[in-house]
Amino acid sequence: MAERLNAKKGIAILGSTGSIGTQALEVLQSHSDKFELVVLSAQNNSDLLIEQAIRFKPDTVVIGNEDLYLKVSQALENEDIKVFAGKDSLIQVVEHSDVDMVLTAMVGYAGLLPTISAIKSGKNIALANKETMVVAGELITKLALENKVEIIPVDSEHSAIFQCLMGEFQNKIEKIILTASGGPFRKFDLAALQKVTPDQALRHPTWNMGAKISIDSASMMNKGLEVIEAKWLFDLKPEQIEVIIHPQSIIHSIVQFEDGSMKAQMGLPDMKLPIQYALGFPYRLTSDFPRFNFIDYPSLNFEQADFKRFPNLAIAFEALKSAGNVPCIVNAANEVAVDAFLNEKIGFLTMSDIIAETISRISYLKSPELEDYINFDAEARRVALELVDKNKF
Repeated sequence: MAERLNAKKGIAILGSTGSIGTQALEVLQSHSDKFELVVLSAQNNSDLLIEQAIRFKPDTVVIGNEDLYLKVSQALENEDIKVFAGKDSLIQVVEHSDVDMVLTAMVGYAGLLPTISAIKSGKNIALANKETMVVAGELITKLALENKVEIIPVDSEHSAIFQCLMGEFQNKIEKIILTASGGPFRKFDLAALQKVTPDQALRHPTWNMGAKISIDSASMMNKGLEVIEAKWLFDLKPEQIEVIIHPQSIIHSIVQFEDGSMKAQMGLPDMKLPIQYALGFPYRLTSDFPRFNFIDYPSLNFEQADFKRFPNLAIAFEALKSAGNVPCIVNAANEVAVDAFLNEKIGFLTMSDIIAETISRISYLKSPELEDYINFDAEARRVALELVDKNKF
């Protein structure tokens, strides 16, 4: 969608109360001359949504949980702000005529339908919701091409790859290397991993993230989902994607070209940088973010990713090779397993067992349509919940 002549870029933030959403608002505030906040949304955190709405004055807010509509609408009744609630409102609000770009910062499968709606409405996407590409990457990339929409990745790793490819689109990629911090348990053996608690798993050594993403990072499923996402964002084959452990999180990812040369994007671990890059693309905007100093990091370390200790990585690569509806099943089962682990219904390693067993119980479909993705997501959740309840692993 072409931006309005001489106008600020209109931004909708889906998931404004989460880690990405709150940092995005800081970026918009720093560049209020370039951006106009049009839409804010949250699922359950009505208190923070209200606070954000009063402070940033968007045109519209959406609270996903319809039970909270009255609370939000009453709190904002003296503001010139439209208030809506529910999934359908979220799908519709991204069509707002003043929105040029939609930042999808929602967590999980919930981001799929609003993202599709935004693409069909010709809105450029700043993509922080990796699950959208995991579940329906083929469909999303096709829709983006048909509607001439740009998808700018916000995940630090995919943003790094995207930045490295600027000016290189005519050159063939040999492979990409996604870096991973390794999470809090990269030195744990299997016996120690059996005893991991949710509280331990939420303590990420490098990044400040929400609960679901923190658990995914600890189990390496976050990296597995990023592997699948990378395939669709950059049109890669499974054998062109590699994962390597880099505990300092300074090199955010690497592209290797067919002549053997490599380009890496580096910087301190700060999500505001890839958020700002996506929102401002194709321009790099000034910032006061802390700068990297080589002297503070006299050595950078790298390790092989361990697929045996972290089977979610192996599951993700197998899902990538199988394609079809398998990544959708993986994502749904993982969301159920993470929730069960956070509520202490299953152990840390059992999450992988539930995901693998869910895949084995659902029929394979090579070329799903949107309705198929919706149905397989529901079926995978049902199967995974049954496995959690039985918990015989």
